Amino acid sequence: MVSRGKKRFIVLIVALLIGASVMSIRIGALQSSVIHQYRNSSTGVVVQVTTDPTRVAPKIVGTAFAPTSFSFIGQAVEVDKRFTLRIPVRIIASTRSVDGLLPGQKIRVHAKVLASKEKRVAALLIVSHRVEVLTPPSLWARSLAKIRLGLRNATGTGDGGALIPGMVIGDVSKQSVDFKNDMRRSGLTHLVAVSGANFAIVSSFVLWGMQFFFRRINYRLIATAISLTAFIALVRPSPSVLRAAAMAAVLLFAHGTRQGRDSLPALGFAIGAVVIADPFQARDPGFALSVLATAGLLLIAPKIKPKVLAPPIAAMVFCAPVIVAISGYISPMSVIANLLAAPAVTPITIVGFIAALISPIASPISSLLILLIKPFAAWIAWVARWSAQYPVFTLKTGLYGFIAATAIVALIYFGRAKFAIALLILIISVSWLQRFPAGDWQVANCDIGQGDAMVINLHHHRGIVIDVGPDPQLMDRCLHQLGIHEIPLLILTHIHADHVGGLRGAKKHRKVGTIWFGNINAGTHARIDNIDIDVKWPRPGKFDDNPNNSSIAATFTSPDFTLFAAGDIEPPVQVQLISQIGHVDIYKVAHHGSRYQDFDLMRELSPSVAVISVGTGNSYGHPAASTISALTQLHAKVLRTDVDGAVAIRAERHRLSIQRSKRWARLFFWS
Repeated sequence: MVSRGKKRFIVLIVALLIGASVMSIRIGALQSSVIHQYRNSSTGVVVQVTTDPTRVAPKIVGTAFAPTSFSFIGQAVEVDKRFTLRIPVRIIASTRSVDGLLPGQKIRVHAKVLASKEKRVAALLIVSHRVEVLTPPSLWARSLAKIRLGLRNATGTGDGGALIPGMVIGDVSKQSVDFKNDMRRSGLTHLVAVSGANFAIVSSFVLWGMQFFFRRINYRLIATAISLTAFIALVRPSPSVLRAAAMAAVLLFAHGTRQGRDSLPALGFAIGAVVIADPFQARDPGFALSVLATAGLLLIAPKIKPKVLAPPIAAMVFCAPVIVAISGYISPMSVIANLLAAPAVTPITIVGFIAALISPIASPISSLLILLIKPFAAWIAWVARWSAQYPVFTLKTGLYGFIAATAIVALIYFGRAKFAIALLILIISVSWLQRFPAGDWQVANCDIGQGDAMVINLHHHRGIVIDVGPDPQLMDRCLHQLGIHEIPLLILTHIHADHVGGLRGAKKHRKVGTIWFGNINAGTHARIDNIDIDVKWPRPGKFDDNPNNSSIAATFTSPDFTLFAAGDIEPPVQVQLISQIGHVDIYKVAHHGSRYQDFDLMRELSPSVAVISVGTGNSYGHPAASTISALTQLHAKVLRTDVDGAVAIRAERHRLSIQRSKRWARLFFWS
């Protein structure tokens, strides 16, 4: 007779063999596809659409905004009118002709074929020309699209209205970038992604309703399974949706049969079925989160009192290590945010689902139902905005966070809560000692990638901001970290996107006073508190067509420091400023430290500290070795955001001390 230990070992080996075989077959099919013959070249491809085209978040390319583009997955069924195949590909299209395409339609594209970092697809297709639609959408696809569009139209405007389609059917197209960031920072993103919770709520509602039609539990489960299948079709059968449905089926099984001892084997079976159907799920963090959340609900939720707090706490505890590993931070406020949002989730999901179903045939009733749940959605949106304002616990790398979070969860689970609390106190103490900025500071430069963003501290949560970088989220995060709530003067030096793209982030939840942008010339003087501001450039009619040479360049003088912020001015302008500035304590180096510098002006400035705002691994070669060498020869302390991260300078009677956000020992910190 085979012992229990040997049985488990045999099951483990069989599972590994099956998983490895399925993964090998799938990878082999992707790598041997004929589409690889066209890599780095352009060709015609016929694609069957698999997922809805979604608008890609706006990006900065160089100094300009990238054109609007859409991303979706499809099956390449024909290549170059020569090869017939069926292989998944990712399409990035910078043409609006793909907007509105529905799953199942076939299109012909002329695309550049590139290697994709996404392992589940064979290639990345870059499309810049209008696509040719070969087949219309099916009646089934059009019907589902009407339901989705009906819900989208009925929910109206505002963050609350944008939240409802996301919570009901995973449609986040109406949500702004700022709102998505608030949801992420507050730990509420899972509410707007179709997850096992969505399926569990809908299925539980149907299961409850079926008791009025069927007395036997088996019939109720069958009816619920049918409704679950219809819901999958409505929200689109993407890999994430299918795994969520599998996890929900486990919870439904445990709930419907009331046999807790059978729930964990059911979870194991669901994991195996999902991985066999799509082996790439095994490498997907989202799959790990789905499994862990389900396991938390099965294992520790029944032990938590009161019951209303059990689901969010159980899911949060089990998912914490993976969340920290993939996001790099965890929000202590997320538990409170989830508790506050939890009562509103079920009515929004159920009533919103009913409203979506009837929207094509009874839009007034659908709008009335949405009106009933919109206050609940507005409440969740408020909770997200409120909790996003609090600091989050950030980690230098996800690995450190994963180890720490796993250790704390394991200690709590195995009854070593005192040790877990001691470890948590130690981590918080270390993070406090490594906080940035620590203490007082006068000038700070944000780490916002390839762009410029500098802040002069006016104290009492006020600051002068010079440029706002390319990314609103990074700019908002920097000002949040610096504690800036009010901006009496905002200077946008010139029109390039790497200096103005983050404007929305700078204005978020902040009072902004005067804005200088193309309306200021040399000779302008202003005084804010004890800071004297003298604009040295531009001079009317004295610069060329290069936008860099229209930059606002100014000196900032206080009893404690002098600063020259040069924007992106280049040598033709720099040479005209010689003898106009003199020595300064801090020099925000022109044009990200490029090689286009006038070294005579640099010698005149002779800064004690030179700040270069530059992105890691940028394609411009910034900062130039010649610029670094010249500054070093002038005995300037060179600070680079790609190496040092954000920097904060404390100045007292022209004596400077420096803090850097990137330090080798800075493992845990608040941001």
